[in-house]
Amino acid sequence: MAIDTLKTLDVIEVMENFIEKRRPPESIRDQMDLSYKIEEQSVIVSELRPKWSRPKEMMEIQVAKATFVKVRNHWKVSCFRSDGKWHSYKPTPTVNSISEFVALIEEDKYRSFWG
Repeated sequence: MAIDTLKTLDVIEVMENFIEKRRPPESIRDQMDLSYKIEEQSVIVSELRPKWSRPKEMMEIQVAKATFVKVRNHWKVSCFRSDGKWHSYKPTPTVNSISEFVALIEEDKYRSFWG
């Protein structure tokens, strides 16, 4: 089930502001950039970097994910680990808004998102 329209508009506004604030300078975006996508009820934040073996191709490195749980009206927060799986962000496994999610990944107090 996808996020409802009003919540999607809120997500887009918050995430666009976050990406614009956090993106690297335009001059190096071909070497490192930042993006997000909405998939069903999740928002996934990723870094974009050239592939090591084929530098002209970009690869997506997933960083953080927030999944909306409608019955509980909160967002589950996850970080992507080196085992290739999403793991609950233990210090703060849930937040009440997408803005709180962005604040968590910006602070990254435990270096769980940006390594």
